[in-house]
Amino acid sequence: MKVTVDGNQAAAYAAYAFTEVAAIYPITPSTPMAELTDEWSAQGKTNIFGQRVKVAEMQSEAGAAGAMHGSLSAGALTTTFTASQGLLLMIPNLYKMAGELLPGVLHVSARAIATHALSIFGDHQDVMACRQTGACLLASSNPQEATDLGFVAHLSAISASLPFIHFFDGFRTSHEYRNVDQPDYDVVKPLLDWEALQEFRRRALHPSAPVAKGTAQNPDVYFQGREVQNPYFARVPDIVENYMKRYGEVTGRSYGLFDYYGAEDAEHVIVAMGSVCDTIKETIDFLAHKGEKAGLIQVRLYRPFSEKHFLAALPKTVKRIAVLDRTKEPGAPGEPLYLDVCNVFLGKENPPLIVGGRYGLGSKDTTPPQILAVYNNLKAKTPKNGFTIGITDDVTNTSLPEDDSYTPLEDGTVSCLFWGLGSDGTVGANKSACKIIGDHTDLNVQAYFSYDSKKSGGTTISHLRFGKNPIRSAYLVQKADYVACHNKSFLNNYDLTRNLKPGGIFVLNCDYSPLTVKDHLPAKLKRFMAQNDIKFYIIDAEKIASEVGLGNRINMIMQSVFFQLVGVIPSDEAIRLLKESIHKAYGRKGKEIEQMNFEAVDRAVDALVPVVVPPEWAKAKDEEPA
Repeated sequence: MKVTVDGNQAAAYAAYAFTEVAAIYPITPSTPMAELTDEWSAQGKTNIFGQRVKVAEMQSEAGAAGAMHGSLSAGALTTTFTASQGLLLMIPNLYKMAGELLPGVLHVSARAIATHALSIFGDHQDVMACRQTGACLLASSNPQEATDLGFVAHLSAISASLPFIHFFDGFRTSHEYRNVDQPDYDVVKPLLDWEALQEFRRRALHPSAPVAKGTAQNPDVYFQGREVQNPYFARVPDIVENYMKRYGEVTGRSYGLFDYYGAEDAEHVIVAMGSVCDTIKETIDFLAHKGEKAGLIQVRLYRPFSEKHFLAALPKTVKRIAVLDRTKEPGAPGEPLYLDVCNVFLGKENPPLIVGGRYGLGSKDTTPPQILAVYNNLKAKTPKNGFTIGITDDVTNTSLPEDDSYTPLEDGTVSCLFWGLGSDGTVGANKSACKIIGDHTDLNVQAYFSYDSKKSGGTTISHLRFGKNPIRSAYLVQKADYVACHNKSFLNNYDLTRNLKPGGIFVLNCDYSPLTVKDHLPAKLKRFMAQNDIKFYIIDAEKIASEVGLGNRINMIMQSVFFQLVGVIPSDEAIRLLKESIHKAYGRKGKEIEQMNFEAVDRAVDALVPVVVPPEWAKAKDEEPA
């Protein structure tokens, strides 16, 4: 079944199938997974066992992990959702779950750790702090994989009798909307290892079948007890690979522990995991179009790290490897994934030259020009090791210069940018637009929302792409066909059109008339529009919202404008679908609210005013505002 959802919902859908108890505590950006699980349970949704999930919200992440450990000990399949410091609070219980062979699953929207400053945004610092616990680590790159590998994580945990951390990039994947194919639970249910599940149940604490747990051990046996678990971890790669293969047979989407993408005889290869892999694939296609060969090893099962499977995926022609880590370990000789790859080639004959670098900390955007810089570094006579991309490091000089030769291959994808104010409804409107396009056309869609930490009251930039081809651009829109400014106060504070393509559309929500709007536009904006043949429109959305009783909620008005100008769906059909989405969103709030939004949509069509951009704007001179 095709649905348009974000990464959190995609993972939660998979988790619900194999969960009997969910022990939760909210933390950004993982909260929606727990909220959806709670909501579905309240609505009576059942898992593959025909049960509603029992949801228990604790008083901290440490409590959630303790409840998870206890619930697993009692024989219930248990799940939690977390990120960042929340995951760190679960580490003591992760050691216990792994040591006691308990198949719990943690779905983690990987997020930065508070160090010199707190960041609510994404990187891999939190999950990397768990790699020594004995929990298996499985990485997804986009919302589709969050569903698919979410199922694989639960199936594998049960067969392996070990806890799994299924992680994906916070915000970049957790809050990114895409078309996702969600298999029915009945399709996945036959893959379950019922014998392993029964064995897990048999080991549960029960008065009639007592077992000793949580003992204290002395030097005579503790070491042996740690080593005797080795066969369990040795089996994990084959178990996960088997489930990936079987899952592929029933869904048509197959994965490997390490997947290779690129030229079969590439000499330069990047090793990475997470959302950056889609960006790297796009860059490889660009290089192939120019006649250059490059490759990517995409890591999915990070722990246990299977040297055998890694080498099987790597082309024999490889001479140089760049390993990208989305984390930083100060004082270490290299970041974790880099050291693992170096270890693979230890003692091997004619090993490739291996360098490592850092990228994307705190959700720093990672773009194709930065990936090109990594490949350029590999071609250098002496490639830089310990490099960074995406920043300019003028302190320790680790950064690589971006390669601006990148131009996206034309594939018919339409890109849009919407500048809004937190709580004005812009983000919600674009989520609705994404769902309407994704659910009612044959187009692929992607929507990502760039917030600042203030959220309500802060600036939001919505990045929307749609087209007939798969969308792999896991980075912010760089060149837009459509830009909308939903708040006139942004005019003198942001370069709103810096990403607008020549011949594109610019829409401004303001209370200016076509005759007076010129007095309020900065000279730079005027010059750009005149020099690049921009189609300019204005609308007083605030006036309409106020008159129909919506206050400052201009979202439906601006969404109506978007559908009218972009033409992705015929105008009448778009209005009908928009009103259906309003009924779903606001119907339960009463007929009056619903009617207000209907009226706002209808009035927007007539209130949109085109503005002629005069040629003399091309010579507009900069002036300081009065």
